[in-house]
Amino acid sequence: MTHLWVRAEQRPNEERVGLTPEGAAALIAAGLRVTVEESSVRAIPLGGYRDAGCEIAPENSWPDAPRDAIIFGLKELPEDGTPLPHRHIMFGHAFKGQHSGRRLLERFKAGGGTLYDLEYLVDETGRRVAAFGYWAGYAGAAVTLKAWAAQQQGGICGPVGVYPSKDALNAALASELDATDATRPRAIVIGALGRVGTGAADLCTAMGVEVTKWDMAETASGGPFPEILAHDIFLNCIFARPGTPVFVPRSALTAHRALTAIGDVACDPDSDYNPVPVYDRATSWDAPVLRVAKDPVLDVMAIDNLPSMLPVESSQDYAAQLLPSLLTLTDLDAGVWGRARATFLDHLEG
Repeated sequence: MTHLWVRAEQRPNEERVGLTPEGAAALIAAGLRVTVEESSVRAIPLGGYRDAGCEIAPENSWPDAPRDAIIFGLKELPEDGTPLPHRHIMFGHAFKGQHSGRRLLERFKAGGGTLYDLEYLVDETGRRVAAFGYWAGYAGAAVTLKAWAAQQQGGICGPVGVYPSKDALNAALASELDATDATRPRAIVIGALGRVGTGAADLCTAMGVEVTKWDMAETASGGPFPEILAHDIFLNCIFARPGTPVFVPRSALTAHRALTAIGDVACDPDSDYNPVPVYDRATSWDAPVLRVAKDPVLDVMAIDNLPSMLPVESSQDYAAQLLPSLLTLTDLDAGVWGRARATFLDHLEG
């Protein structure tokens, strides 16, 4: 019997989950065994999983799970260097040249396990079957606007946290923007046709921010792109890959520009293909922006777990997208799982 083990997230400020109680009930009805770990932070209560018929395991007990269990989480594992013998479903961030990703692959090689990377679960056309992108864009735009608002008051963006709903986030942000007594900024979104860019643009529109929407056609020339520097806010919603042009070069730090806040929603600072090479590390909930220039000021927002600001809505959305694929876990050699395993094996030996 196929056994899916939903682990507790161990990363700070991570309350999301990739399977809802309703989804767990569907898997059990289809003949799968589902274990869900207790969690002190998960946004969706454990009781619903228990009522759905899931087995309950202690928090963070997945290393001792049966060897044939498929361990399912979202964010990265603790970097303790231990070999990984299980099959894991998660965002590994290991296939695009990330330095930490190589270490993760070495752990799989040492343990004999397999990584089914959620970012590389794709259909026959290469399109991802599930993504948090919309909520990443929405929350990322919100934090970047918070950074701009703080600048208007002569400060820097303070800590951010969880919101109970999108409406609560919108109300709080609108109040911050109104308190500046400044005209709303102008924003440019690159990747506007994708899920991430759509979310970012929707947040801006909800806040009364004028949005310039760019996608592949507008960036095909390869740059430079002076139009970006002419906006107050730039929201990068394109994931780095070979051939991605540089959108904001280091020369922009001292250039004449209106740009004072960058939201790098894609957040891939240690990739060789980073299109926003003006910063070198991700930011955090406690320190949401990195000030990379002072005259004129330029802040970069690069939080890499943005959808957790809206954990219930983002979990429900993502889990609904992923469930059809989870229902095919009984055949890991075919479909999305077979393609994901092939990708893993290609990079394992690369």
